[in-house]
Amino acid sequence: MISVLFIANRLFSSMAKRGPRPVVVCGPSGSGKSTLLNRLFAEYPNTFGFSVSHTTRKPRAGEEDGVHYNFVSHEEMEQAVANGEFIESATFSGNMYGTSKEAVRKVQNAGKVCILDIEPQGVEQVKKTDLNPILIYNNPPSVEALEQRLRKRNTETEETLKKRLDAAASEIAYGLTPGNFQKIIHNIDIDQSYEEFREFIVAELKAQEAAGITIAW
Repeated sequence: MISVLFIANRLFSSMAKRGPRPVVVCGPSGSGKSTLLNRLFAEYPNTFGFSVSHTTRKPRAGEEDGVHYNFVSHEEMEQAVANGEFIESATFSGNMYGTSKEAVRKVQNAGKVCILDIEPQGVEQVKKTDLNPILIYNNPPSVEALEQRLRKRNTETEETLKKRLDAAASEIAYGLTPGNFQKIIHNIDIDQSYEEFREFIVAELKAQEAAGITIAW
């Protein structure tokens, strides 16, 4: 008997193939991803849409539910993952994170290119779908620079900071491994990095337009 989950995945895959390829951006917390993405959204407000991830961690000061993350309980997230509602999910520093199919559908239904900001575990899972993502890794100047940026946020305890820096070392190793990403941005100078980031994405979208995919500019 064909399962409901199998049918749902087939329907999602079929729908996903009709739109522009999503853009996956990966990199350690504090590496400058948010700055790159915010600039991209500001320059192309009609082109890109951010897939709002789910997480079981508590909101930080200034974060809004449904805007920065969809904040849910651990039990809710585990059940949703078990029900096949997520494209990818991962556990980081004791909290679950993930991209729901509904979050991507919402962006696609608006006619925009979907942006996913996810961890290496999630990247590996997305690679196994039919989404055919554009994969970009944002590399920080150094682990020391990351530590300085994270400390300036004043959102981490010494324990959580250590966990993030340990995870960052693994992410950097994964991000710099040949074949894992189509593009690596060495984010040392933010202006230069953004130019490189934007040019790569725009070139990819232009290639899709030439192949008959509609892109909103």
